[in-house]
This record gives sequence, structure tokens and C-alpha cells, in this order.
Amino acid sequence: MGLRDGDRDESFKSKFAYAERRLLEKSPGDLIPIAERLLEEVDSYSLSEAKSKLEEHGKPSVSELTRKRVLAIFDTKMLTTEHDHMDFLRRIWPLSEMPSIFSQTYDGRTLEEDLIQATVRNNDWEDREILERLGLLTCSQRQFFHFLEGVTSPLAQSTDAQAELVAAINDQIRHDGFRLTIVRRMSGSPVYEVQTAAIGSPADRGISQALAAYDADTIHARWTQALDRRDTDPEGAITLARTLLEDVCKWIVIEAGETYEEKDDLPVLYKKLAKILKLAPDDHTETVFKQILGSCQSVVESLGSLRNKISDAHSRGPKRVRPAPRHAQLAVNLSGTMATFLVNTWNARKAEQPAASD
Repeated sequence: MGLRDGDRDESFKSKFAYAERRLLEKSPGDLIPIAERLLEEVDSYSLSEAKSKLEEHGKPSVSELTRKRVLAIFDTKMLTTEHDHMDFLRRIWPLSEMPSIFSQTYDGRTLEEDLIQATVRNNDWEDREILERLGLLTCSQRQFFHFLEGVTSPLAQSTDAQAELVAAINDQIRHDGFRLTIVRRMSGSPVYEVQTAAIGSPADRGISQALAAYDADTIHARWTQALDRRDTDPEGAITLARTLLEDVCKWIVIEAGETYEEKDDLPVLYKKLAKILKLAPDDHTETVFKQILGSCQSVVESLGSLRNKISDAHSRGPKRVRPAPRHAQLAVNLSGTMATFLVNTWNARKAEQPAASD
């Protein structure tokens, strides 16, 4: 293993102390290749975890808060819809190698035996508690990502459950710069891998900046959710594209001191807002502006129609067309552009008011 030589008497006194003294002489960086060589000869989950944590030190990571939020997802969602729980867990963790949480009471017992006792013989632990016992909050990022990829596998989840779970997880890990991305298909079903999230196009960044400056908690959050789902959940992304515009219209209408009815749909809301912002084609004399603003109205009406026909807002039915990622990209990009235009126009109108009163 490349460690310093010793004499026979020293090694016979205590092999553990003999090895420990030599390992303590090494820097953390020097320990990694030693661990790699040892792992070629033995299987050890604890050593593999220690090596991974050394390698991950100082690199972009998922925060403890994000891990807690991911863990909370399983308060309402199942770890697996397609597997026996124990079979699923054995795919992700070497349970028979991991020590019992009651090791001080039951010497030699494994975590696998704990889980069988608590989930098979009894019903003592909920899914969230199982994940805590397995160390999801403290394990290496490698193992955490291994879990995310395993729990979203088509072998673990039904089609509908998989889409919902991926969207929920991406809503959380995106904050730390990661996302579950489709890397291949298994018999037609998507297989996901955790990857570094793309920074996004200049247009995405520009829209994000404008919407975050206007309302970070609701408007911008809706936009980022739609972005995350463009490729993985087209139906959900289309629903969010329309909801984003509805939110913007409602926020500005209220800010302007006007009202709307709860029954008002997107086209009705947009017409009210267009009147406030003077965006109706009839408010302008230049032909080109009349055409552009008329097209804006058509875009809004079309987004409402698209959402009603192929989003996840209504039952699919046996003949309803499923949207592809490209449809979601079109809807989300159009919605983000329109939302930014409306916000910027409202900001400009507000800036003009003091000058007008003077």
C-alpha cells in the first residue's frame, strides 16, 4: 500500500496500531490512492464512504438543508411503488455490512436486521425515519446521488410516480446547482442521473433576474419550477407556464389598485392588465406596434389553450396527445418572455407616474 516499513516485533504487538501510525503520517490526499488500492482487494462500505468524503471535500455539494428537504418529500411519497421495501433498500445500501443502530445492545447485529425488525415484523419506522437511520443526511454525496438515481429508477417507480418524484427532487437540489437528467431509456422509460445543472441560456438568466427582482418568492419560484420541468415533465411545465402568467397578471392588477374575479381565466386577466398597461393594439397608432401587441395577446390565449389541451391540469383521456419536451420548451420560453415584458412595462409605468404628477 506504499506505507513505511516496520519490523516484525512491531507488527506482532498490534497490527491495528502498526497500520494506524503509518496512515497518520499521510496527508488526506495521500490516503485516497491507498484507499483505492485497498478497495480493489476488499469490499468495505465504510472505507468507500470515507474515501468519497475525502474526494468531495471543497467541491460543490448538496447542503444539509437540501438533504433535509429531500428527505421530507418521503413524508408523502413512497420510496418505491414497484418493489418490496427491503429489496429496494438492498439495491442502494449494503445493509448486511452496516452496523446496527443498537450495536451497544446487540453486539454483531446489522442494520439489515434492524430494518427487518422495524419494517417487516413490525411497522415502527416510516420511510423518512428509515432514510435517517440509513444516514441520508450524513452519507457521502456519491451515496446520496446513488440513492436519488435509485429511487427515481423505472425499476422502483411507476411512470406517474417517477415523473412526480423527479420534479419534487429537482425542485430542491436545483438550489445547489444539481438536477436529475435523463441519460438513457430502459424499455421506453427514462433513467435519470444527477448532473451539474446547466447555467441556462442568456435568455433564461435575463428572465430569472427580472422576475426575481419583481417577486422572488412566488413569481420567480414558479419560473424556476417551469425551467426544471421543461425536459423531464413537459405536462407539468406547460401547466406552470400558464400559472406563471396568471400570477404576474394578478400581482400587477392588484398593485395597480384594480380587482379581478377568482373565475377570471388567463385571457380575461390579460385583457384587464393590457388596459392598465396600455398594451391593447388600439392604444397605439404605429402599425408595427399594433401587430406585435396583437401577437402578444394571441400568445397568451394560445398558452391557455395549450394548457387546457395537453398539460397535466386535466385528465389525459385515451386519445389526448402527450406533449414532448420541445412543446414544453416553447410554452415555458414564451411564458417567461411575456412575464418579463409585463413586469418591465409595469415598472416603466410606475416610473412615469411621478413625472406625470409634476
